Amino acid sequence: MFTGNAIKIFSGTSHPELAEIIARRLGVPLGRAEVTKSGIGESHVTIIESVREDDVYIINTGCGQVNTSLMELCIMIHACKIASSKRITAVVPLFPYARQDKKDKSRAPITAKLVANMLQKSGCDHVITMDLHASQIQGFFDVPVDKLYAEPSAIQYIRNNFDLQHVVIVSPDAGGAKRATSIADRLGVDFALFHKERKKANEVSRMILVGHVRDKVAILVDDMADTCGTLCLAASHLSEAGASRVFGLVTHGILSGNALKTISESTLEKLVVTNTLPQEENVAQCSKIEVLDVGNVLAEVIRRSHNGESVSKLFTEVPY
Repeated sequence: MFTGNAIKIFSGTSHPELAEIIARRLGVPLGRAEVTKSGIGESHVTIIESVREDDVYIINTGCGQVNTSLMELCIMIHACKIASSKRITAVVPLFPYARQDKKDKSRAPITAKLVANMLQKSGCDHVITMDLHASQIQGFFDVPVDKLYAEPSAIQYIRNNFDLQHVVIVSPDAGGAKRATSIADRLGVDFALFHKERKKANEVSRMILVGHVRDKVAILVDDMADTCGTLCLAASHLSEAGASRVFGLVTHGILSGNALKTISESTLEKLVVTNTLPQEENVAQCSKIEVLDVGNVLAEVIRRSHNGESVSKLFTEVPY
């Protein structure tokens, strides 16, 4: 299955369940590492096994205590680097600070660029991530970045669970139109989108639907769902516009604040999220949440990367 140097998979504390899925899929044990936190909040990492001349993959995603997860990742990369690892890959399914990707007002930081610098200075040789909020983040790095897509998994889910004759793919904002049209084109179904006007950064004042959804099964697609205000407001507008059923399908289910309550009270029949973030608690608290496993995609890109194979096939197909 593997060629060349030994492969080692390590996990931080942000999403050990996903790391277990990936390691099981690859048929290798998780590397032994001890990650603890001191009384004042400092992260302490000990790599327990040798990584000399190994191909190391460190899995940590941008969720929960994001700053802690990021520091853990940087420290683990640094620890492996000075322990003479041959190559170190950061596997970050949800890239931290991805929404701070441009200077949109005076004196605003471009924090995503800072994160890229931190990973590279730590000794990272390669980055694997999924559905970046903004594709230009790849350009913040001077090392290779493999940006995976949840789109093939989403398309497979829609094909398996819906009658395509009655489906319309809907983007909750103009920014996600490219993603939604790509899915709609590959499925051969109709497409609609919302134009939204905001009062503040995360407060939507008005949404205008462009497209026809009457008597259709409307599927809202987006890269992430945070407070779910936009998603649930869009679902309400779709129901008012005559959609027979409304579903949501997003890659990163951040689901912060009152998101679960908002989803429960919305007209959304179901919100499907991937497991790029831990979802066990959300599923337990909200019956409308369903989880789509993308661990097999991440495992396959690690296998291909280690063996020096092309990963572009995974942009359009789900590995089996």
